[in-house]
Amino acid sequence: MTFAQAAKFYNLSPTTIQNWKRRVHSKTTRQTKPYKIPDDVLLNDVKEHLNDYQYERARRLNDSKTGIHHALKRLGISQKKDFGTSKSVSDKKSNISK
Repeated sequence: MTFAQAAKFYNLSPTTIQNWKRRVHSKTTRQTKPYKIPDDVLLNDVKEHLNDYQYERARRLNDSKTGIHHALKRLGISQKKDFGTSKSVSDKKSNISK
């Protein structure tokens, strides 16, 4: 089967089929280092600056907000949850004094 016949049969571009033929191996491996921010550096930053926003961490660690988000998610760190100020908890149960 020629490229033109295969392209017509599969409803693809002939260029797509030629590119697939050139690239025999799949693209499952990375050529770069997987993490820009080392885990220990980010954990130390979180311990030192508990209440900082992601953009502040990004500025300090020379990365993007999205990169910080993915790194925190990778480490299992989510937003700080302060149930004392939540609207879902009644004032009697919270630790807030009026």
